[in-house]
Amino acid sequence: MNITQIRSLIAIAETGSFTAAAHRMGITQSAMSQAMAGLEENLAVKLLVRQSGGVCLTAFGERVLDHARRAMTHLNAIQTEAAIEAGQPLMSLRLAAFASVYSTILPRLIARFRGLHPDITLTLLESDDSEIENLLAAGHVDLGVVLNPAPEDNALLLGQDEWMAIFPRSHHLARRQSVSLADLAGQPFVLATGGCQIHAQSLLADAGLTLSDIRIRVRDWSSAIALVGAGEGIGLVPESALQGQDRMTGQKSLATARLDPGLYRQFGLRAPLPDEMSHAARLFWNMAERRIA
Repeated sequence: MNITQIRSLIAIAETGSFTAAAHRMGITQSAMSQAMAGLEENLAVKLLVRQSGGVCLTAFGERVLDHARRAMTHLNAIQTEAAIEAGQPLMSLRLAAFASVYSTILPRLIARFRGLHPDITLTLLESDDSEIENLLAAGHVDLGVVLNPAPEDNALLLGQDEWMAIFPRSHHLARRQSVSLADLAGQPFVLATGGCQIHAQSLLADAGLTLSDIRIRVRDWSSAIALVGAGEGIGLVPESALQGQDRMTGQKSLATARLDPGLYRQFGLRAPLPDEMSHAARLFWNMAERRIA
């Protein structure tokens, strides 16, 4: 038996499904199934019964579950006492990020961390990217996700997101597979910021261009997507903002194009002082590093 199998059994018992249990632990459903199959093979006894409404434990599985929970309690106690002995008590972790990261990259990492370290109180803060920099500088958070970190920031890159131009289907650029920033500069524009300093206006400014006809300014990416779909102008949004938007009315009236040359925004995990992370922050950092390796 291994720890993943024990945690998997507990997660399945508490959620009632392989899908929900895998999401909680931050692993794939296939990995969850393999873990449980391995545990049943090791014990040579059936632990789970699959039903139309999900999955439940056998009578023996219920008895095993009681031991599994006690085992995890003892394992967590060992981690806590070891951290205290090392002078780094496990207490809490304060993590700050902006909205689009909470809807894309962070949920699986957070679920995985909670599964591994249920004794650590995790406080999640949502803020603008500029405010996250201020929170880090002041030491008010233990970790923060920032946009386009500089090399000297020693950030852990969690991923990246491509910028996509969006148009109403009737727009003359809608048939293009790619466009340049110059193509966008003089068009009627729906400007969205996503609560970040880096957005269409700043990207064009960095290229020496100006958005000369901003019709609407909004914060939320989905609002901009809907407005563009309604014909109010064109826009520039991260590709992740388009995911799941096909169910929205506006998305059916949209055309998208990549930028030429392509532009991306990167997400980096930062600590106030990388060499002086709390033990909880180091645990989250190491876990994130393993997940993206």
